[in-house]
Amino acid sequence: MTKYVCIGGCGYIYDPLKGDERRGTARGTSFESLPDTWRCPVCDVTKSEFAPW
Repeated sequence: MTKYVCIGGCGYIYDPLKGDERRGTARGTSFESLPDTWRCPVCDVTKSEFAPW
């Protein structure tokens, strides 16, 4: 699974193997499977502000 990095300013890396505990996303959830309403847990930008890492 591909990791994605926030290019909106903070550099947060979404790792599908870890999920996003702060937003209730289970481990093993691919970035593509995240809802369009998902936002960066650090700087709150939208999913469109992420790029493959």
